[in-house]
Amino acid sequence: MGAPLGAPQGLAGGAAPLPNPAGSRVAILAPLTGPYAGVATELVNAAKLGLGATGASGLDVLDTGGTPQGAVAAAQKAIADGAGVIIGPLTNSEAAAVAGVTGPAHVDVLALTSDSSVAKPGLWALGITPAEQVRALTEAASTQGHGQLAALLPENPLGDAMGRALQSAGGGGQVQTYASGSFSSMNAALRSLSDYAGRRGPIDAQIKSLRGSHTVDGRREAAKLARTPIPPPPFQALLVAETGSGLGELASLMPYYDVNPGPVLVLGPGLWAANPAAVAAAGFRGALYAAPDPATAASFQSSYAQAYGGPPSNIAAIAFDAGAIARVTTQNGQINQAALTNPSGFAGADGLVALGADGSVKRGLAVFQVSQDGAQIVQPAPTSFAPGS
Repeated sequence: MGAPLGAPQGLAGGAAPLPNPAGSRVAILAPLTGPYAGVATELVNAAKLGLGATGASGLDVLDTGGTPQGAVAAAQKAIADGAGVIIGPLTNSEAAAVAGVTGPAHVDVLALTSDSSVAKPGLWALGITPAEQVRALTEAASTQGHGQLAALLPENPLGDAMGRALQSAGGGGQVQTYASGSFSSMNAALRSLSDYAGRRGPIDAQIKSLRGSHTVDGRREAAKLARTPIPPPPFQALLVAETGSGLGELASLMPYYDVNPGPVLVLGPGLWAANPAAVAAAGFRGALYAAPDPATAASFQSSYAQAYGGPPSNIAAIAFDAGAIARVTTQNGQINQAALTNPSGFAGADGLVALGADGSVKRGLAVFQVSQDGAQIVQPAPTSFAPGS
């Protein structure tokens, strides 16, 4: 058994703490109205559960309307009412907007977005980011002997984020992009990334020369050479960010350019966790993705269902983590900044989570291998964060 949900993993020191805010209350900025109102109740309920305050008190609930302007107004009211920690807002645009208000007031923001581009000292994006997925995947690929990485990514927000994450993770390798939804662009990008012309060209030149000799031996050698496998691509692992029909299209192209799953380890997004069997059926059996271990979330899901009468959605786990972190760090009417950025982290609903003083968030994800029956864990989620990891 690990530490209780929300419990700190120890007080092993860490980066210099941020200044303490004037207030010490906890508020949540939730989209009670507007386009995201459907998830607001779950966010508030989960945050209350994390705080240990499932009743009406213990959490100031403020409506953002799901807009940046509404989020700023809600943050201003929260600060005026004495908030020292704000849970939310939900979206990246709202989080970016409130930073201009919460930063000068030294109010900590536990945003629920997975867009780490909005993070800065005092504002954390608690969602499971592509950066954390890529970090876990590169470690797993290296462990399996696939240290040379490359990425073939669509030009969309997920592809862009995974490409930046690969470069930041120090994985090296080329990142090749293509127009999202365009088979012809994907085709050209994979041909270029795999250096197919450079690998196949010398062999084709030899075949042409042998056939040009117009001899029986020349034709025989040319036929033999035509059956010879071409050299492998200039990478051992390939990061992709496709789901849906794009997976099948990519699977049809890879053998044509001699980029074969197996010798080349395919790495994909955590979105594959929704239906890994479909990923396998598309042609990517053996591929890896990083995501929370479902067994870890079972305790939170059970507690939520018992408290509120129904199962929570995935986003509720992020709000629970924010509430649990706020509970640990706002005790006795004070904000404990050292506990907030404790490098050992907290036991969250989906596993370990640790906040850095620079706004970074580290999550302990498991790595799964896709199979026709679903997926199996090949690299368990960490049970602790080693110093400097």
